[in-house]
Order: sequence, then structure tokens, then C-alpha cells
Amino acid sequence: MNIETFLLCDAATDQFGKLNILGAFDAIYTKEMPMKYPACAIAVRIRFEKIEEGEHKIKICMIDADGNPAGPNFQGGLKVKLPEGVESNSTNFILNVHGLELKAFGKYRIDLAVDGQLQASLPFAVRQTPTRPQPKT
Repeated sequence: MNIETFLLCDAATDQFGKLNILGAFDAIYTKEMPMKYPACAIAVRIRFEKIEEGEHKIKICMIDADGNPAGPNFQGGLKVKLPEGVESNSTNFILNVHGLELKAFGKYRIDLAVDGQLQASLPFAVRQTPTRPQPKT
């Protein structure tokens, strides 16, 4: 198994196996906390080998710097079946997140586990929007 893509982005779609990604980012800027981010997506593309055919459990967790849950916690499964004559194949997985509530500035991360094993970790930060100096009159 190979994690080919693991991104936090503005939006993602799967169109007949083609993963479309819009606006990948690793920081959110806001003036004050707590904040609610209107919409984003977690996009994952995993390549499985022929020997890995079968059922797989997927878990995605968002946590803060202290390891506490901070957002979506998804658990689900997928069945991998490769066509005859194909040695490996990719599977896209998109988790749409609406109204993400974050309580504090700081570091966060999104963890991806497959079959109970951590496969990837995606750090991101929530930062205060810098203030612009007022022009002198």
C-alpha cells in the first residue's frame, strides 16, 4: 500500500477514478478564536497491490497539539478488488468537512490509519491574521 495523496484542501471530487483537488493548504488564518471554517475536504489517494485485495478499515482523526480530538473522526471501510491482469490500482477517498469548529490558535494534525496502522500524518496550523499597519494621513 502506498499513500499517493493526503491533503487538506478547499474541495475535492472523484470523477471516474480521477481525483480533482482545489486549493490545498496547511494553514488557516483567522482574526479571533474560536472559529468556524465553512467548508474544506480531506483528500486521500491510496494505491493497493494485488496481494492487498480485500476489506480494509480506514480511520481519519483530527487532533490538536495536546492529542485531543479537534474535528472530524471518521471510520469506514473499503473493499479492494483489482481487475484481471492489473497488478496495482488506486482508490480515492474524500471526506468533506462542513462547519469545522476550532477552539484555539496553534498546531493541529490529521492522522490516517489503514487497518489500525498509522499510514500518514498531515500537520496544519491555525494562525492569527496579521494586522496591517494603518496608512499615515
